[in-house]
Amino acid sequence: MVRTVRRSLTAAAAVAALLTLAACSGDAAATDDATPQPGASAEADAETGTWPRTVEHESGTAEIPEQPLRIVSTSLTLTGTLLAIDAPVIASAATSPSPMTDDQGFFSQWADVAAERGVEVLYPNLELDLEAVELAEPDLIIGSTIGADATVEAYDQLSEIAPTIMLDYGSHSWQELAAVLGEATGLEESAAAVVADFDASLAEAATQITLPAQPTSLLVYNGADGVNIFSATSSQAQVLTGLGFEYREGPAELAATTRSDVATFTPENSAAALRDSGTALLVPLGGSSVDAFSADPLLANLPAITGDSVVEVPPTAFRMDFFSATELVDFLVATFGA
Repeated sequence: MVRTVRRSLTAAAAVAALLTLAACSGDAAATDDATPQPGASAEADAETGTWPRTVEHESGTAEIPEQPLRIVSTSLTLTGTLLAIDAPVIASAATSPSPMTDDQGFFSQWADVAAERGVEVLYPNLELDLEAVELAEPDLIIGSTIGADATVEAYDQLSEIAPTIMLDYGSHSWQELAAVLGEATGLEESAAAVVADFDASLAEAATQITLPAQPTSLLVYNGADGVNIFSATSSQAQVLTGLGFEYREGPAELAATTRSDVATFTPENSAAALRDSGTALLVPLGGSSVDAFSADPLLANLPAITGDSVVEVPPTAFRMDFFSATELVDFLVATFGA
């Protein structure tokens, strides 16, 4: 089975900060096809272990003079991947404490690891504090271009403090992000080992699953605000396809807003967006999403509901990294194991 850090999670109440994250999942964000692949320039240097390294990323190019020893993450989502590859993270942005986090606002799937390594809260509530970043004296800053933890608008200011890399975690799997971050930090071998370990375990897990009705969609149910359906290119969908699921994203022409990893559908279009999905996997952000989803009169005739194939996955699946991906795989094996 996949190696994992396990914590007991609850999702008994809706959490304002995490609902904000869900709402932000529907924010429109265009992806420029001409954008260079992150980490492309670092690969040659990584092969020889040389410094400095030049890393191309979504917001430009970062020149990293020597192997980083004091990394700060302004992206709560990317912190998990940094910890998975044993990067020297000294501080990370935090969200508002909730059932999905520890009492500091770190995601539950990796909060224990952060505590063991002495990772400090860079700033709370995902409210960028440039002074706090500067006072941390980082030699590398990692940030995201999408989501509620995005700091791309402050890229220039952050780059004045330390070399800064901005990544789009919506259009890349956590494994791809691990490779880029491994090259940027000189931890290529660690990143490769973590990815290889997970991928091997994913392949093994796929042999243990009896698939439910297909195709499958993974979504957040927002009640009167409709649904957010994860895209086929999202990290979540890639985990599912790695297990043999046939993934179905919502039709773009019906979406109210789209982003690289998710599309938002109004209540009026939610049923049409999910009409071909035999199974619906729900990511709960509070309360029982299965009960509410199944009782929605606008969705009553969906195949997933009439076929009793609506399943609530761990809330940690909302954001993918090694730790949450591991939890999702273990859950799916336990739920659909042969």
